[in-house]
Amino acid sequence: MAKAEVLFKIIRKWEGGWSDHEADRGGKTNMGITLATWRSCGYDKDGDGDIDADDLRLITTDDVFRVFKRHYWDRYRADFIHNQSVANLCVDWLWMSGAPAIRRVQQLLQITVDGIVGPQTVASINLANQRQLFEAIKADRIRFVNEICTRNPSQEVFRKGWMNRINDFKFRA
Repeated sequence: MAKAEVLFKIIRKWEGGWSDHEADRGGKTNMGITLATWRSCGYDKDGDGDIDADDLRLITTDDVFRVFKRHYWDRYRADFIHNQSVANLCVDWLWMSGAPAIRRVQQLLQITVDGIVGPQTVASINLANQRQLFEAIKADRIRFVNEICTRNPSQEVFRKGWMNRINDFKFRA
């Protein structure tokens, strides 16, 4: 079974600290957590009555792990995915891009595409040839990045980093 802590180390490698890049559709971000994400699942860290960028600046690695585990790893039911490499690739895609990471994997598996990881999705992931599935997901993530940059050329500034991150994932049986 896959372990959240393994992927979290990889995510921490790729996610920096505070960022507010003008082209980043996620806006203000700290350690990979956007302000919108923190507002939806965080709390008022500075106690001033609102959840804003000041709170986001105060988050810790433990805060990030709690958000990652509960809202990304658990959403993908990754504790039940047998292959760590496949779990890493799926959940990292969810972390980076949201629901398309679930729907597109379901499309690859040729199962019901509902954007919800349930027993059918987990079983289909585990029953697939793991190396072939890993390579198919990785190729689709690359297509997804290319689609984003084609649709919105302002995102081109992030392409190299996104591709480096995707290509850093290697299959292990």
